[in-house]
Amino acid sequence: MSDTDKKELFELTSRQKKHLKGLAHPLSAAIQIGKEGITEGVIEAINHELKLRELAKVKIGKNSSTQKQDGGQELAQATGSHLVQIIGKTLVLYRANPKRKKEERIVLPK
Repeated sequence: MSDTDKKELFELTSRQKKHLKGLAHPLSAAIQIGKEGITEGVIEAINHELKLRELAKVKIGKNSSTQKQDGGQELAQATGSHLVQIIGKTLVLYRANPKRKKEERIVLPK
């Protein structure tokens, strides 16, 4: 994703993060970061997941050298998303998709 593709991200409020955490809780981690670390394939998979669901749960594998805090920030920046939560070695990312049907979009509280 180039700089011209990225829109200025707004800051999520604690209330919005809490709402997103609740929505992400029942999801399983669809993407896993392996020993290769953050690759182009991982970023593409996250972008695909965010496009479909607006939320992506990413698991950092035991063999991965990726640090959770740095990796979370790097993935959020690379995908133009928000890092909502880090629990253990699981990251939750959020990116609104205005192209989804209105009834399927995640509505954030004010």
